[in-house]
Amino acid sequence: MTSSLDYLVTGASGQLGALVLAGLRAAEPGARIGALVRRPETAEALEAQGFEVRLASYDDSAALQAALQGVGKLLLVSSSEVGKRAAQHGRVIEAAMAAGVGFVAYTSILRADSSPLTVLPPEHLETERALAASGLDHAVLRNGWYTENYVMSAAPALAHDALIGAAGEGRISSAARADYAAAAVAVLTGPQPASGTVYELAGDDSYTLSDFAAALSDLAGKPVPYVNMTEAAYAAALTGAGLPAPLAEMLADSDAGAAQGGLYSDDHTLSRLIGRPTTPWRDTLSAAL
Repeated sequence: MTSSLDYLVTGASGQLGALVLAGLRAAEPGARIGALVRRPETAEALEAQGFEVRLASYDDSAALQAALQGVGKLLLVSSSEVGKRAAQHGRVIEAAMAAGVGFVAYTSILRADSSPLTVLPPEHLETERALAASGLDHAVLRNGWYTENYVMSAAPALAHDALIGAAGEGRISSAARADYAAAAVAVLTGPQPASGTVYELAGDDSYTLSDFAAALSDLAGKPVPYVNMTEAAYAAALTGAGLPAPLAEMLADSDAGAAQGGLYSDDHTLSRLIGRPTTPWRDTLSAAL
Protein backbone atom coordinates (compact mmCIF):
# COMPACT_ATOMS: atom_id res chain seq x y z
CA MET A 1 0.00 0.00 0.00
CA THR A 2 1.29 3.46 -0.93
CA SER A 3 2.03 5.64 2.07
CA SER A 4 0.77 9.20 2.33
CA LEU A 5 3.03 12.16 1.63
CA ASP A 6 2.71 15.75 2.74
CA TYR A 7 4.64 16.92 -0.34
CA LEU A 8 5.80 15.43 -3.62
CA VAL A 9 8.25 17.24 -5.91
CA THR A 10 8.49 16.16 -9.55
CA GLY A 11 11.76 16.49 -11.47
CA ALA A 12 13.37 15.92 -8.09
CA SER A 13 16.78 14.98 -9.48
CA GLY A 14 17.03 18.27 -11.37
CA GLN A 15 18.64 21.43 -10.06
CA LEU A 16 15.43 23.23 -9.09
CA GLY A 17 13.79 20.11 -7.66
CA ALA A 18 16.80 19.35 -5.46
CA LEU A 19 16.73 22.88 -4.04
CA VAL A 20 13.00 22.63 -3.32
CA LEU A 21 13.46 19.30 -1.52
CA ALA A 22 16.15 20.83 0.69
CA GLY A 23 13.98 23.86 1.33
CA LEU A 24 10.97 21.75 2.31
CA ARG A 25 13.14 19.70 4.69
CA ALA A 26 14.40 22.91 6.34
CA ALA A 27 10.94 24.48 6.54
CA GLU A 28 9.13 21.41 7.86
CA PRO A 29 11.61 18.88 9.28
CA GLY A 30 8.87 16.49 10.37
CA ALA A 31 7.02 16.41 7.05
CA ARG A 32 6.84 13.38 4.79
CA ILE A 33 8.48 14.58 1.59
CA GLY A 34 8.50 12.63 -1.64
CA ALA A 35 10.70 12.90 -4.72
CA LEU A 36 9.40 11.87 -8.13
CA VAL A 37 12.13 10.74 -10.54
CA ARG A 38 12.05 8.86 -13.82
CA ARG A 39 15.35 6.97 -13.54
CA PRO A 40 15.88 4.30 -10.86
CA GLU A 41 19.60 5.12 -10.66
CA THR A 42 18.81 8.56 -9.22
CA ALA A 43 16.67 7.10 -6.43
CA GLU A 44 19.40 5.83 -4.12
CA ALA A 45 20.97 9.21 -3.32
CA LEU A 46 17.58 10.77 -2.60
CA GLU A 47 16.53 7.84 -0.40
CA ALA A 48 19.80 8.21 1.51
CA GLN A 49 18.76 11.79 2.30
CA GLY A 50 15.50 10.52 3.78
CA PHE A 51 13.12 11.34 0.92
CA GLU A 52 10.53 8.81 -0.24
CA VAL A 53 11.25 8.20 -3.90
CA ARG A 54 8.51 7.39 -6.39
CA LEU A 55 9.30 6.38 -9.96
CA ALA A 56 7.41 7.65 -12.99
CA SER A 57 8.15 9.52 -16.19
CA TYR A 58 5.89 12.25 -17.50
CA ASP A 59 5.09 9.90 -20.40
CA ASP A 60 3.71 7.02 -18.28
CA SER A 61 0.16 7.72 -17.16
CA ALA A 62 -0.24 4.51 -15.13
CA ALA A 63 3.03 5.04 -13.25
CA LEU A 64 2.11 8.66 -12.58
CA GLN A 65 -1.27 7.73 -11.17
CA ALA A 66 0.36 5.20 -8.84
CA ALA A 67 3.08 7.67 -7.82
CA LEU A 68 0.60 10.42 -6.96
CA GLN A 69 -1.50 8.34 -4.57
CA GLY A 70 -1.71 9.81 -1.09
CA VAL A 71 -0.08 13.14 -2.01
CA GLY A 72 -1.22 16.22 -0.14
CA LYS A 73 0.62 18.92 -2.12
CA LEU A 74 2.40 18.48 -5.44
CA LEU A 75 5.03 20.68 -7.06
CA LEU A 76 4.87 20.07 -10.81
CA VAL A 77 8.26 21.18 -12.11
CA SER A 78 7.92 21.78 -15.82
CA SER A 79 9.47 19.20 -18.13
CA SER A 80 12.68 20.00 -19.98
CA GLU A 81 11.43 18.47 -23.24
CA VAL A 82 10.24 21.50 -25.20
CA GLY A 83 7.61 20.41 -27.70
CA LYS A 84 6.42 17.50 -25.55
CA ARG A 85 5.72 19.42 -22.38
CA ALA A 86 2.02 20.23 -22.72
CA ALA A 87 1.14 16.56 -23.22
CA GLN A 88 3.50 15.47 -20.42
CA HIS A 89 2.11 18.00 -17.97
CA GLY A 90 -1.40 16.99 -18.99
CA ARG A 91 -0.68 13.42 -17.95
CA VAL A 92 0.54 14.60 -14.53
CA ILE A 93 -2.59 16.72 -14.08
CA GLU A 94 -4.86 13.82 -15.06
CA ALA A 95 -3.00 11.54 -12.63
CA ALA A 96 -3.32 14.16 -9.87
CA MET A 97 -7.07 14.35 -10.50
CA ALA A 98 -7.41 10.56 -10.38
CA ALA A 99 -5.30 10.31 -7.23
CA GLY A 100 -7.11 13.11 -5.42
CA VAL A 101 -4.06 15.31 -4.88
CA GLY A 102 -4.97 18.17 -2.57
CA PHE A 103 -3.04 21.04 -4.16
CA VAL A 104 -0.75 21.55 -7.17
CA ALA A 105 1.82 24.30 -7.73
CA TYR A 106 3.22 24.54 -11.27
CA THR A 107 6.41 26.23 -12.49
CA SER A 108 5.43 28.31 -15.52
CA ILE A 109 7.15 31.28 -17.19
CA LEU A 110 6.96 35.02 -16.55
CA ARG A 111 3.80 36.55 -18.06
CA ALA A 112 2.98 33.35 -19.95
CA ASP A 113 -0.19 34.91 -21.34
CA SER A 114 1.43 38.05 -22.77
CA SER A 115 5.13 37.27 -23.27
CA PRO A 116 6.85 38.28 -26.53
CA LEU A 117 8.84 35.03 -26.36
CA THR A 118 7.41 32.55 -28.86
CA VAL A 119 9.03 29.16 -28.09
CA LEU A 120 8.57 28.66 -24.34
CA PRO A 121 5.28 30.31 -23.28
CA PRO A 122 2.68 28.40 -25.38
CA GLU A 123 3.14 25.04 -23.62
CA HIS A 124 3.21 26.73 -20.22
CA LEU A 125 -0.03 28.54 -21.02
CA GLU A 126 -1.62 25.29 -22.22
CA THR A 127 -0.64 23.68 -18.91
CA GLU A 128 -2.05 26.59 -16.92
CA ARG A 129 -5.35 26.20 -18.79
CA ALA A 130 -5.38 22.45 -18.15
CA LEU A 131 -4.90 23.10 -14.44
CA ALA A 132 -7.71 25.65 -14.44
CA ALA A 133 -10.02 23.15 -16.14
CA SER A 134 -9.02 20.28 -13.85
CA GLY A 135 -10.88 21.35 -10.74
CA LEU A 136 -7.69 20.84 -8.72
CA ASP A 137 -6.75 23.47 -6.16
CA HIS A 138 -3.65 25.01 -7.68
CA ALA A 139 -1.30 27.97 -7.99
CA VAL A 140 0.97 29.03 -10.83
CA LEU A 141 4.56 30.08 -10.22
CA ARG A 142 5.50 32.09 -13.30
CA ASN A 143 9.25 31.98 -12.93
CA GLY A 144 11.33 34.61 -14.67
CA TRP A 145 14.78 33.93 -16.08
CA TYR A 146 17.37 32.15 -13.97
CA THR A 147 20.56 34.20 -13.63
CA GLU A 148 22.40 30.88 -14.11
CA ASN A 149 21.09 30.78 -17.70
CA TYR A 150 23.36 33.72 -18.58
CA VAL A 151 26.15 32.72 -16.20
CA MET A 152 26.55 29.60 -18.37
CA SER A 153 27.69 31.98 -21.14
CA ALA A 154 30.54 33.37 -19.05
CA ALA A 155 33.11 30.65 -19.80
CA PRO A 156 32.69 30.76 -23.59
CA ALA A 157 32.61 34.57 -23.44
CA LEU A 158 35.94 34.60 -21.60
CA ALA A 159 37.40 32.05 -24.01
CA HIS A 160 36.39 34.08 -27.08
CA ASP A 161 36.79 37.59 -25.57
CA ALA A 162 33.17 38.50 -26.29
CA LEU A 163 29.69 37.84 -24.91
CA ILE A 164 27.28 37.27 -27.77
CA GLY A 165 23.51 37.47 -27.72
CA ALA A 166 20.43 38.94 -29.38
CA ALA A 167 18.82 40.81 -26.48
CA GLY A 168 19.83 44.29 -27.59
CA GLU A 169 19.29 46.74 -24.74
CA GLY A 170 16.43 44.73 -23.27
CA ARG A 171 16.54 44.58 -19.48
CA ILE A 172 16.55 41.20 -17.74
CA SER A 173 15.13 40.80 -14.23
CA SER A 174 16.66 37.43 -13.44
CA ALA A 175 17.00 35.77 -10.06
CA ALA A 176 19.02 32.84 -8.77
CA ARG A 177 17.53 29.37 -9.13
CA ALA A 178 17.59 29.15 -5.32
CA ASP A 179 15.27 32.18 -5.12
CA TYR A 180 12.64 30.49 -7.27
CA ALA A 181 13.02 27.30 -5.21
CA ALA A 182 12.43 29.32 -2.04
CA ALA A 183 9.25 30.75 -3.59
CA ALA A 184 7.96 27.25 -4.33
CA VAL A 185 8.68 26.22 -0.74
CA ALA A 186 6.87 29.32 0.56
CA VAL A 187 3.77 28.58 -1.51
CA LEU A 188 3.74 24.89 -0.56
CA THR A 189 4.31 25.36 3.18
CA GLY A 190 2.49 28.63 3.79
CA PRO A 191 -1.26 29.25 3.98
CA GLN A 192 -2.77 27.68 0.87
CA PRO A 193 -3.50 30.42 -1.70
CA ALA A 194 -6.84 30.78 -3.41
CA SER A 195 -7.06 28.29 -6.26
CA GLY A 196 -5.82 29.77 -9.51
CA THR A 197 -3.49 32.30 -7.86
CA VAL A 198 -0.76 33.37 -10.27
CA TYR A 199 2.60 34.60 -8.99
CA GLU A 200 4.70 36.64 -11.46
CA LEU A 201 8.24 36.03 -10.18
CA ALA A 202 11.41 37.91 -11.14
CA GLY A 203 14.54 39.43 -9.65
CA ASP A 204 14.56 42.72 -7.78
CA ASP A 205 17.17 44.29 -10.04
CA SER A 206 17.65 44.16 -13.79
CA TYR A 207 20.49 44.46 -16.29
CA THR A 208 21.21 44.49 -19.99
CA LEU A 209 23.64 42.04 -21.54
CA SER A 210 25.99 45.01 -21.95
CA ASP A 211 25.83 45.43 -18.16
CA PHE A 212 26.43 41.71 -17.75
CA ALA A 213 29.47 41.84 -20.04
CA ALA A 214 30.83 44.85 -18.14
CA ALA A 215 30.53 42.98 -14.83
CA LEU A 216 32.17 39.94 -16.40
CA SER A 217 35.01 42.16 -17.63
CA ASP A 218 35.52 43.59 -14.13
CA LEU A 219 35.54 40.17 -12.49
CA ALA A 220 37.84 38.62 -15.10
CA GLY A 221 40.20 41.58 -15.28
CA LYS A 222 40.02 41.79 -19.06
CA PRO A 223 37.67 43.41 -21.56
CA VAL A 224 34.77 41.20 -22.62
CA PRO A 225 32.46 43.32 -24.78
CA TYR A 226 28.86 42.44 -25.55
CA VAL A 227 28.28 41.75 -29.25
CA ASN A 228 24.63 42.01 -30.27
CA MET A 229 23.48 39.83 -33.16
CA THR A 230 20.28 39.12 -35.01
CA GLU A 231 18.21 36.26 -33.65
CA ALA A 232 19.09 34.08 -36.67
CA ALA A 233 22.82 34.83 -36.45
CA TYR A 234 22.85 34.11 -32.72
CA ALA A 235 21.05 30.79 -33.22
CA ALA A 236 23.56 29.90 -35.95
CA ALA A 237 26.47 30.78 -33.68
CA LEU A 238 25.08 28.56 -30.93
CA THR A 239 24.59 25.59 -33.25
CA GLY A 240 28.09 26.22 -34.58
CA ALA A 241 29.35 25.93 -31.00
CA GLY A 242 27.74 22.51 -30.72
CA LEU A 243 24.33 23.20 -29.19
CA PRO A 244 21.40 21.16 -30.54
CA ALA A 245 19.35 23.23 -32.97
CA PRO A 246 16.13 23.25 -30.87
CA LEU A 247 18.03 24.51 -27.82
CA ALA A 248 19.86 27.13 -29.87
CA GLU A 249 16.59 28.35 -31.38
CA MET A 250 14.94 28.51 -27.94
CA LEU A 251 17.82 30.56 -26.49
CA ALA A 252 17.86 32.90 -29.48
CA ASP A 253 14.09 33.35 -29.29
CA SER A 254 14.38 34.10 -25.56
CA ASP A 255 17.00 36.76 -26.24
CA ALA A 256 14.84 38.26 -28.98
CA GLY A 257 11.94 38.29 -26.51
CA ALA A 258 14.18 39.93 -23.91
CA ALA A 259 14.88 42.71 -26.41
CA GLN A 260 11.12 43.40 -26.31
CA GLY A 261 10.94 43.40 -22.52
CA GLY A 262 9.91 39.77 -22.15
CA LEU A 263 12.36 39.03 -19.33
CA TYR A 264 11.87 42.31 -17.44
CA SER A 265 9.64 42.91 -14.43
CA ASP A 266 9.59 45.48 -11.63
CA ASP A 267 6.94 43.53 -9.73
CA HIS A 268 8.96 42.34 -6.67
CA THR A 269 6.45 39.57 -5.90
CA LEU A 270 9.35 37.13 -5.62
CA SER A 271 11.19 39.01 -2.87
CA ARG A 272 7.94 39.58 -0.99
CA LEU A 273 7.10 35.89 -1.20
CA ILE A 274 10.48 34.69 0.06
CA GLY A 275 10.78 37.43 2.69
CA ARG A 276 14.16 38.75 1.55
CA PRO A 277 15.75 40.51 -1.44
CA THR A 278 16.46 38.28 -4.42
CA THR A 279 20.08 37.23 -4.95
CA PRO A 280 21.96 40.00 -6.83
CA TRP A 281 22.88 38.79 -10.31
CA ARG A 282 26.46 39.98 -9.84
CA ASP A 283 26.77 37.69 -6.81
CA THR A 284 25.66 34.68 -8.85
CA LEU A 285 28.11 35.57 -11.60
CA SER A 286 30.96 36.15 -9.16
CA ALA A 287 30.32 32.87 -7.36
CA ALA A 288 30.34 30.96 -10.66
CA LEU A 289 33.64 32.50 -11.70
